[in-house]
Amino acid sequence: MENLQAIKQRFGIIGNDVQLNRALEKAVRVAPTDISVLVTGESGVGKENIPKIIHSLSHRKHAKYIAVNCGAIPEGTIDSELFGHEKGSFTGATQDRKGYFEVADGGTIFLDEVGELPLTTQVRLLRVLENGEFIKVGSSKPQKTDVRIVAATNVNMQQAIEKERFREDLYYRLSTVEIHLPALRERNEDIHLLFRKFAADFAQKYRMPSIRLDENAVDVLLNFRFPGNIRQLKNLAEQISVIEESRTITGSKLQQYLPNNKGNFPAVIGSKKENDFSTERDIMYKILFDMRNDINDLKKLTLDLMKNGNLEEVQEENHQLIEKIYSDKELREHDIEVLNIPQKSSSAEKDYDFIETIEEDESLSLQDKEIEMIKKSLEKNNNKRKLAAKELGISERTLYRKIKQYDL
Repeated sequence: MENLQAIKQRFGIIGNDVQLNRALEKAVRVAPTDISVLVTGESGVGKENIPKIIHSLSHRKHAKYIAVNCGAIPEGTIDSELFGHEKGSFTGATQDRKGYFEVADGGTIFLDEVGELPLTTQVRLLRVLENGEFIKVGSSKPQKTDVRIVAATNVNMQQAIEKERFREDLYYRLSTVEIHLPALRERNEDIHLLFRKFAADFAQKYRMPSIRLDENAVDVLLNFRFPGNIRQLKNLAEQISVIEESRTITGSKLQQYLPNNKGNFPAVIGSKKENDFSTERDIMYKILFDMRNDINDLKKLTLDLMKNGNLEEVQEENHQLIEKIYSDKELREHDIEVLNIPQKSSSAEKDYDFIETIEEDESLSLQDKEIEMIKKSLEKNNNKRKLAAKELGISERTLYRKIKQYDL
């Protein structure tokens, strides 16, 4: 059995944190067995290294190793991807197709982001774990497979189980052994070591001298929480290596590259596109609701004028409302003329027989607006439903259902 240092060198793992070493030790221990493993930890901590270590140290190392990102496969096709399908089982299935569990027979499958699996797929996966059987989409014949499953997730599985998004029995099947990788902020002594390694790698890649941090910059680096973990640290090292001319980075310079900083950013982090569709929709809804409020305010002001017929009194009582609707410039440029309307009755409740009721032509129905948005998005993306669904912020299945519902 290889020692930890040899494992780290072989797979490019850097650090001496106790929690990291413990996770690697557990991976080495379970590798010769066939039990399923669940790797947990935040996004960006390097969970993908654990299944590689387990596979390479197991008796399956000469068979196939397949990594599947469950969160990146659409819900409608994930069963076909994992278990295969028969010809004609659905529209577009022009021939038989082998799934990953059939292709990787005798090897290892790494299910990344397993917490994103649909519940129907979870049932199929549970059957594979229990007796090694699966059924292709469109078939009724069970098939056998001998696959070792290593799964990973950044989801809190207990919360997912409580919210009925993940099956409890599947969780216990997957987590026969659970390996937790610590977040980067919990490996304080490894942060600067990792940064120096990334800086050296990018210096070699871009053929330039390596950057180094002064003492203040090191303090800034160690005090930052790194929500994106190692992936974010690597991105930071690459940005600075490419952008900065000086090879010595100060604390104030480093702060400019960290999120939530008041200074100017060398790179835009988490910004929205100017033509972001959801933003345009929100702005349009806000304008419509503001217009409705203004109309209601004008109705109130008009009714007060009709009842009182005294301009000065109405202005005094409703000065805040008038200022809200009209700017000072508009008030100065335009005189307000009050019509003295003869009253047929002293009762304020009596209707005026000469008042014309004006109805708004523009529809404020959310359903109408939804149909309009879907049409605009489809036109903008040349009727490509996948792109339109992404822009609208909904799944492709939901968009397809709404297209059928509204007969678009």
